[in-house]
Amino acid sequence: MRRQAVKVRLYPTDEQIQVLAQHFGCARWWWNYGLNQCIETYKATGKGLSQSGLNSLLPGLKKVKETEWLGECYSQVLQSVSLNLSRAYQNFFEGRAKYPRFKSKHHRQSIQYPQKVKQVDSCLKFPGKLGSVKAKIHRPLDGAIKTVTVSKCPTGKYYASVLMEYEGDYPEAKKDGKTIGIDLGIKDFAITYDGNKVSKYSNPRHLSKYEKKLAVKQRIAARKNKGSNRRRKANKIVARVYELFSNVRQDYLHKLSRKIVDNNQVVVVENLNVKGMVRNHKLSKAISDTGWGTFVNFLGYKLERSGGKLIEINRWFPSSKLCSNCHYQISELPLDVRTWTCPSCGTHHDRDGNAAMNIRAEGIRMLALSVVEGLFSTDTYYNGGNPRNVVSSSGTGEANANGEDVRPIRGRKSKMRQSSVKLEAHTVPSGQSG
Repeated sequence: MRRQAVKVRLYPTDEQIQVLAQHFGCARWWWNYGLNQCIETYKATGKGLSQSGLNSLLPGLKKVKETEWLGECYSQVLQSVSLNLSRAYQNFFEGRAKYPRFKSKHHRQSIQYPQKVKQVDSCLKFPGKLGSVKAKIHRPLDGAIKTVTVSKCPTGKYYASVLMEYEGDYPEAKKDGKTIGIDLGIKDFAITYDGNKVSKYSNPRHLSKYEKKLAVKQRIAARKNKGSNRRRKANKIVARVYELFSNVRQDYLHKLSRKIVDNNQVVVVENLNVKGMVRNHKLSKAISDTGWGTFVNFLGYKLERSGGKLIEINRWFPSSKLCSNCHYQISELPLDVRTWTCPSCGTHHDRDGNAAMNIRAEGIRMLALSVVEGLFSTDTYYNGGNPRNVVSSSGTGEANANGEDVRPIRGRKSKMRQSSVKLEAHTVPSGQSG
């Protein structure tokens, strides 16, 4: 079974807007109440509340006069909130997310319908009071409709994310075909190498184009009295500016990722630590504006649907410092140095183009390694020669063949998406990173 989500625009009537506002409020209140109950229960007993424990509180709340308005909300909407809260706790305890937080009415609002949503002509028919809502269905909803999430963005627009289920799985991932390496940057958004030529895709710098307009609208909103209708309207205008350049960025990333996936079967990228990189206050705004993480996600799901493969190499792989011709590795390469000459073979390198070549070569090596995986455990080093596999007794690669120290693996392991083959992480010399 495979699943796919489609996001469509909704155009509710005034009466349906009132129903949605009521449901949003009930779902938000129940989340905050349930989260508070979980916290208090844990303080008292040392244990939290499960999904069934949360749902067992609902009938009693609907009978109390102060909260009897919960009965006007569709019951499965509230039960979905209980499910999401229990999953939020599970993600927290398993290290995938932060501790659940209370929700505000000033942020994005959403509710979920877990079943019984149907498409009727150009409308989505919801169970309960909401009924049929006019929708802009831009692509066919030809799968079995599962969960539908209705949301309201800060600009006042309504959307429905329709999760559909299909028979059969995605095409099997191909291990052959055209392979491309991608080096993501700031000056140029993406530098690619497909084995024949290096291509550069410029960074549109979407935020800088709207930054002045955004600052003007924010100053206007800041002058309004807090809680007033004028401030609310001014904040809505600010949200429209944010939505504008966000849509422009998404459009660029979708088109570029589609172009790359259509022309290649294997895509190799670096596993960048974006969260750590934005701590650099000089580059944080530029890095956040690029959308590297979103771009890699777009590549991932597009390749999965087309039977391609996305390979993420380790972030410590010295892609920029390694000569793509003779594999000599230099010790230092500051960010302001955009070109360099290899002291071993004399090849003149463009920093980003050379990195794309090395990323592609490392992806091909990982792909070949997956074929013989399981025969022995290996660590990889690069230093002034061809990459070699070294059997490490400690599993940390304490030294390479030249006796030099090797950096232990840090962060997330390199991996090949859409593949069940386990990969051994490799290490690189201490202090040597791309």
